[in-house]
Parts: sequence; C-alpha cells; structure tokens
Amino acid sequence: MEISIGRGKKARRAYGFDEIALSPGVRTLDPSLADTTWEFGGITREIPILASAMDGVVDVKMAVLLSQLGSIGVLNLEGVQTRYDDPEPILNKIASVGKEEFVGLMQKLYAEPVKPELITKRIKEIKSQDAIAAVSLTPAGASKYGKIVAKAGADVVFIQATVVSTDHLNPENIATLDLAGFCQEMPMPVFLGNCVTYEVAMQLMKAGAAGVLVGIGPGAACTSRGVLGVGVPQATATADCAAARDDYHAETGRYVPIISDGGIVTGGDICKCLACGADAVMIGSPIARAEESPGRDFHWGMATPSPVLPRGTRIKVGTTGTIKEILVGPAKLDDGTHNLLGAIKTSMGTLGAKNLKEMQQVDVVIAPSLLTEGKVYQKAQQLGMGK
Repeated sequence: MEISIGRGKKARRAYGFDEIALSPGVRTLDPSLADTTWEFGGITREIPILASAMDGVVDVKMAVLLSQLGSIGVLNLEGVQTRYDDPEPILNKIASVGKEEFVGLMQKLYAEPVKPELITKRIKEIKSQDAIAAVSLTPAGASKYGKIVAKAGADVVFIQATVVSTDHLNPENIATLDLAGFCQEMPMPVFLGNCVTYEVAMQLMKAGAAGVLVGIGPGAACTSRGVLGVGVPQATATADCAAARDDYHAETGRYVPIISDGGIVTGGDICKCLACGADAVMIGSPIARAEESPGRDFHWGMATPSPVLPRGTRIKVGTTGTIKEILVGPAKLDDGTHNLLGAIKTSMGTLGAKNLKEMQQVDVVIAPSLLTEGKVYQKAQQLGMGK
C-alpha cells in the first residue's frame, strides 16, 4: 500500500522489529522438540546464527569457537587479520584511542595492503582445528583474491557490500565482478549481499547465490542510513526477500536461504526475523560482547576506514559473558542477549513451531504500541517502580 508523502511523491509503508510482534496460535510444544537446524550447500548447522565479518567480532579463535558450538563465524579477509601477521597490537591501538582520533587511525591502519599469504594462513588456521572456514570479501576483493581463497580450501564465501546487485554500472575503465561467473567458478557455496528488495534478491538467486544477505544500514555500528539515507526497515526487507526465495524455489526447485543481517540484538529480534521468513540471522554487537571476541569491548563498522566517505562508528559494547553463554546459555542476563538459541527454541515452543519452516509461517501482528510499552517499563525499572 502506497501513502502520499506530498503531491509529487508516494511511499510504501515498511516495518521494523519494534513495530511487530508474534501471535501465538492454537498449538504449543515443549521447547526441547523445536528443531532449529538449517542447511546450505551441504553444510548443516544447529544454530541459525552467524557472526558478522567484522574485525571486532570474528578472528580465528572466535570462528573456531562458534563452529564448535554449532554456529558460524565469518572472517573478514580484508581486515586486520589479513593486513598484519600479528593483529593483536593493532586491535589494542583501535581500542585505546579517543573518538576524535578514531577515524584517522583506522584509515591509517587499513591503508596497509592485504597480504595474500595471510589469507591462506588464516583459512588454514581455522581448517586445522576442524572448524568451518567461512570468509568474507568485497566484490573488488573477490576479483583479486577469489582464486587464493579457493586454493586455501575455504568452506563458504560471502561477497558483501553495502548494496550488491547484478546490474552495476562502472566507468568504462573499471571492471565489474561477474557475480554469476564467480558463483559458478568457486568450488564452495557463495553467499551474496546485501540487498533489501524482492527484485534484487531474485537477481542474486538467479546469479547462483547459495544464500542472500538482507539488510542495509540497520546495525549498531553502521551509519549508512545516516550518511547515505539508504535502507528499508528490517522486518519488511526480510519478508520481501523471503518472498523472492519462495517464488524462486517454486520456479526452479532450488532453495536459497535468506539471512537477515543487521540491527539484531536480542533473542526476540531473531525470532521476529525468522517469523518474517529468514532462515538465519547475522549478528555483530551481541557477539562482540563475548569475553573471547577480538574487539576489546568495542565494535566498529566495516566502512569506517574508507578514505573517501567513512561510514560506521565505534561503539563500546563491554563484556557480558562467554560466547557459550551468549549463544547457548546458561544466561546470566535477563535482557534477551544471552542464550539466544534458548530464546529461539522457547519462542518456537510458545508459537507451536516444530522447525524453522513452521516458524516462518507463524502469525505476525503490527504492534507499534509495544515500543512505547517497553519504554514505559524501562522507565519504571529505573525509578524502582517494578512492573
């Protein structure tokens, strides 16, 4: 439904997580019976959660821990892990500077070139510990390093940019990555993103994507919406792209998972993503709060070091527990940021969804009043008034 926002412009109403809620049906089930497994390219995972390919979130150690827990950590192959043989002093510098020096320092540190031998080294370090080596590249990075990644034996590759499409115009002297050709040539599943519309999601699936990432600029450390004004609220974006997945599956018989990426903080956010049609979610700041994360209590955006238009910010997230407590519990906090798997299973039990396919079909209601109610509750807690 389009709404007029002025004589010369109409807009479509879109919804974020705070404006929707999940409505129970006629059946419930014990959470232990809820099946949260999902599959792509022959790889099956119990936890439908991926850790973002951000330098403050995933390093080799975190990737291994996440894999052992039944999740996936995606390593940024154009970050500090592949620019510096020993990234620890670099991460210490990033955590130590003030806000005023931060962007300048990041631009300086990320001016160090990516070293192909470190790409191979990091992938092999993950693989040597029997973990899933999931890695991320920009489209430009994929053109440069794709063959190196394939030779090193990565298990899955994510091609990520603020916006990715198969119809990209460049100056005549600048080559564009052939997404379809890249997907065909690589010997492992290739995920493509990010996008927020039915049409682009369909294009990426037709190009051969093994999965599609959905979300532009909603993340806590991303400022693309403020800098560029580009984005669609995540609930609507997920539902639109999930519709493309279902139509593509009906046409071809090939099922392409949808991954909601950005702005997801609590177990409730994850459950809403799944109910809107996602097969899994990608999260950053919740993982950055883990004791084992490489960010030293900080989380920062991938586009912050840009020499032309820095985007993203550094936020202090602190440390709230181990990665095990955050993902599978037992929870030490009651704010929905611990035991995310338990939250998914409990929500599925409450809604009567036996698996993720059934979770994608549960009833969703528009409930903007919930945001106000939540703020009222938080204020009451601050004033010591209870519920």
